[in-house]
Amino acid sequence: MTSTIAPQAAEETRKSAKTNGSDRSVAENRLGQRLVAPAVVMMVLVTAYPMLQALYLSLFRYRLTTPDDREFVGVSNYVTILSDSLFWRDTWNTVLIMVITVAVELVIGFAFAMVMHKIMVARGLMRTSILIPYGIITVVSAFAWQFAFSLNNGFVNAWLPFFDENFNWFGDHWPAMFAIMVSEIWKTTPFMALLLLAGLSQVSEDMLEAAQVDGATWWQRLWKVILPNMRAAIMVAVLFRALDAYRIFDNIFVMTRGAQDTESISFLTYRQVIEQMQLGMGSALSVLLFLSVLLLAFGIVKLFRVDLAQARGEG
Repeated sequence: MTSTIAPQAAEETRKSAKTNGSDRSVAENRLGQRLVAPAVVMMVLVTAYPMLQALYLSLFRYRLTTPDDREFVGVSNYVTILSDSLFWRDTWNTVLIMVITVAVELVIGFAFAMVMHKIMVARGLMRTSILIPYGIITVVSAFAWQFAFSLNNGFVNAWLPFFDENFNWFGDHWPAMFAIMVSEIWKTTPFMALLLLAGLSQVSEDMLEAAQVDGATWWQRLWKVILPNMRAAIMVAVLFRALDAYRIFDNIFVMTRGAQDTESISFLTYRQVIEQMQLGMGSALSVLLFLSVLLLAFGIVKLFRVDLAQARGEG
């Protein structure tokens, strides 16, 4: 009799705990929805009209210089863009800048996060000082790096050993791309470091100590304990930075203005709308840029396959 009742009681206890956990999760989800609802409504009101207007204008051949001569062309603008080698060259530049800068920032940012996590003296001062590059306006930092790489007044050539002091960084494609990526990495690595620091602080010290007691080396603890438990934070950091880097404009506008084949998709859109007054073509480019950003975000989330419930400790 007793042996029969005990398993039943245990099963009821497990079901009750599961139900309570489920009810709590539902309540938290509902609370989260209520909290974000005002922001979501405001974002929709602010962004919905420009997005729909851009989609509408992308179906027309429309120049601002002749506003009365607007002609409906359907998807002709999209066909023209997707069949133009210039668009694919700029897409390649954009993807290349995004991949290299995010990869370098991830490595350097993680190193900074490890140092800031372990340091005990002047921790607040160090975390504040590392934000200085990120706090500088992008246009200002781009002008500073343009000066640093300039042929006549820059200090980069003078500081690099065994390097020609008369080398023109903005005279060819790859050196100009390198200068743009350096300015981007310097500016945004602190942001990556702080996001990774937040994830690093969630790694259990007990797990690290247990792994060390079991004889795991530092590299084994890094690959088997730290990085797996930081997957959610790494995904957020990579997602935010990749989306931001994919829309790069300021650095290119200031440093090269698209010369030496350094245009990005955002800069190409700017040229079509502002310089050439092609509102229809520029709207089509902006729609394609928006769709590619959505596709990029979806791909990054699928790549990391993060279980958010487990990351919150609910799994």
